[in-house]
Amino acid sequence: MENYKLVLPEHLNHYGFLFGGHLLKWIDEVGYIAVTLDYPGRNFVTVAMDKVEFRKSIRNGTILAFVTEQKHKGNTAVDYSVKAYTEKIENGIREMAFSTNITFVAVDSEGHKQPI
Repeated sequence: MENYKLVLPEHLNHYGFLFGGHLLKWIDEVGYIAVTLDYPGRNFVTVAMDKVEFRKSIRNGTILAFVTEQKHKGNTAVDYSVKAYTEKIENGIREMAFSTNITFVAVDSEGHKQPI
């Protein structure tokens, strides 16, 4: 699955680069969209992101492409790989800026784990 986000001035830190918290929020959001579309009718919560390493600074006006792929499904949990790429408007070249694995757990209406 692929999603896009435009980096705007309100997403920048005091140095003029994308604030990392915004990127982590978007990673969680695109992962949640993927798991919800893959398993309709189920409720999921985020329980883990593995490695958080920002590989490239991101400036205002950058288009980010998020690529999300399911990696593993267990009884109650499912893992996704999420990669964020900068995409240059001039030539369409992509460069990886961030990647992580994110784990979601299926829960019932009271927040208890349940089978997927």
